[in-house]
Formats: sequence, C-alpha cells, structure tokens
Amino acid sequence: MKIIFWAPFGIRPKGTVIARMVPLAAELQASGHEVVIVAPPYTNPEDSGKTEVVRGVRLANVDLGPKHKALAVPFLAWRMLRVALKEKPDLIHLFKPKGYGGIAAMLLIALQTLGIRTPPLFLDTDDWEGEGGMNELHDYGTVEKRFYRFQEQWITPRALGVTVASRGLEHLVGQMEVQRDHLLYLPNCVAAATAGDGQAVRAGLGIAPDAPVLLLYTRFFEFSQEKLHFIFAEIHRQVTGVRFLVVGKGRRGEEDLLLQSARESGFDAALVMAGWIAPEAIPDYLAAANVAVYPFADTLVNRCKCPAKLTEILLAQVPVVADRVGQISEYIDDGRSGILCDPDDWHQMVDRVVELLKAPALQQRFGGAGRAHLQENFNWGAAAGSLHRFYLSTLQGGAPAHPQGRG
Repeated sequence: MKIIFWAPFGIRPKGTVIARMVPLAAELQASGHEVVIVAPPYTNPEDSGKTEVVRGVRLANVDLGPKHKALAVPFLAWRMLRVALKEKPDLIHLFKPKGYGGIAAMLLIALQTLGIRTPPLFLDTDDWEGEGGMNELHDYGTVEKRFYRFQEQWITPRALGVTVASRGLEHLVGQMEVQRDHLLYLPNCVAAATAGDGQAVRAGLGIAPDAPVLLLYTRFFEFSQEKLHFIFAEIHRQVTGVRFLVVGKGRRGEEDLLLQSARESGFDAALVMAGWIAPEAIPDYLAAANVAVYPFADTLVNRCKCPAKLTEILLAQVPVVADRVGQISEYIDDGRSGILCDPDDWHQMVDRVVELLKAPALQQRFGGAGRAHLQENFNWGAAAGSLHRFYLSTLQGGAPAHPQGRG
C-alpha cells in the first residue's frame, strides 16, 4: 500500500516526527509499503517546500503560507491536503487531531461527506489535547483552546481507525464510542541502538569518571518543581560526590528555579545543566549516567502520555526510578526491570535512588533487564506489523470508527 503520514509540525526541533512517525514509516517500508510523510514545517521554516529523505522515508515539507498564524491556517491545511491527494495514497494517517493537519483532515472528511471519493482517514493520538490535557500546558488563547478541543472531539470518531499511544488514551478514545476493532493500542517503541560514549561526555562536562551520576532527562512540566528540588537536595545530602546531570529544556524558566534551589540548598556545585541536546548526541549523554530519575505527576496529561524519553533511557541500559503513573507501568516491570514509586511519596523516590546509586551490581542488573524488557515487548518491527494488520482489517470493515461519526 501507499500510505501518507500527516505530521503535526516539522521534523525539527520537536521530537514527535523523529521519535514516532519516522520509525513506524521506516518499518512499514521495510515490509513492502511506501510511506510519505507530509509536514507543515513551521517549526523549521528554512525547509519550506523542500523534500528530504529520512531513514529511507520521503518527507515532503509543504510550502509555508503567510507568516501570520491565523492567515496561514487555510494555506497550510489546503497544501497538506493537495500534496497528499497528489500522491494517490491508499490511506492517510493523521498524527495528532489538531492544528494544520487536523484542519486538512476536516477538509478530507467534508469531501467524503459530499460523496467525493478520497483516501480513508486514520488518526494517531499520542497526547490528550483538549479539556484537562495539553491545552492547559500551552499559552494558547481561549479561542485556540476551544478549537483544538473541538478538533479532537470531532475528528476522532470520524476517522476510519484510531491508533493510540497509551492505555490512558485507549480508555478515553473508547469513551467516544469508537468501535473496539477500529482502535489500536500502539505505544512508542524502540529499535536497536549502539552504546553511547558516556566517558567522553563526562570529560567534556568536568565530571570525574568514577563519580555517581544521577540523570534527569526532561521537559520539566511533567512534575512538581518543588518535588524535584527536594529529591536533589536529599540525595545530595546522602550520597557523597553525587553529580546531577540535567538534559532537556523547560518552557517557563524551570532551569532558573532549579539553579536557585541548588544555591539555597547547597547542591549547586553538583548540578550540571546540559540543556537541549541534539538528538544524535543524546545516547552519549544518557550513557554518562549511573541511574536515572523519572518523576511523573499523576495528572490526566501524564496518564495519557507515552514518554519516549523514558524509552530512550531504558534502551541505554540506565536503571530508572520512576513514578507509577500511566504508561510508565507498562514500560517498567517493577522490581525486575526498574523501580516504580508512589508519585505522592517523595521520600520513597529519594530512598530508592540512593539505594541504586550505592549499589553498582544492582545498577547493572536493572539496566540490562530494563533494556531487555523494552526490546522484547516494545519494538518498532512488531508495532509496524500490528499497524499493517490493523490497516487491512479496518479497511475491509469499511465503516468509520464510530457508526454515527460521519453524521
């Protein structure tokens, strides 16, 4: 089959396209399909109108319209639809039911409602976008929030099939009366990876080769900043020579809050803020750690997320202490491939991290088991096989995800 993947934004610098769409597309192509990713590159406008090949997959960046966001909407949506239809695909798979791609999908559904023959639409969702979801984490205006919420509620039941990245999303989409056989649980997965050069990163950051290093790979918004500050302060008090390696960038100055807390609590000399790191360098930074901590508040957004950063850490064989929230419980077999904690018990997370930092043999055991559990249960090859079968079975059924969806 020929398949179009509609991307929610450009391939740089955000991670969804690289972390989810490209691996799926590459595996589908390896099994005989042809996949083309169509992206609105407003995140990387220098690529407007350019076509590139990523991991053997053709990626078409549509021409950007006017610079004003509101004026650009119809231009980008129409161009995404036009480029997709020109490819004459057997199906179109939209990633995220919002934004420019979401409007292109709404146009496609409108054409279908008018009786115009167009490729069937599939939808992938890896976040809850509307009420209580990602809307609350962005500085969208009131009208924009309402529109994104409407898109999620309107597009989802009108797609022929829906793929979801987490059990939390599986439950919420199921509440939209989407038929069970038109819904596929498709979590973020991993592929084979080469070991990173952690010692080179340590040397570059001034961290001693034998120093115990605790990694935080994050975007900061998934947890209480006060909890993070408490955890670091307590661990610093209990583990001699510990270094905190923080990889990632916040949205609202969380790094400054952490630096301020470090000065006040006395662990500023132990804190290494690496900031945003290019994707190709991430394995080296992960390999520099002995243990990783993954705090995750018990919120609707987090229960629906499928944290790709966690899969990267586990794949790098870094033992993880994480909060028992949502998809994390699928990725970590507690006590065997990692350690799960009560998200409200801050002391428990501190105790388990300290225990691991002081036990190299335990680090090695959990690190190896974490990677093995991930590769056995969450690999892109198997995921693409499941998606292929889902396409076939759903196309044969020929009905929308919700019987009343096209009404």
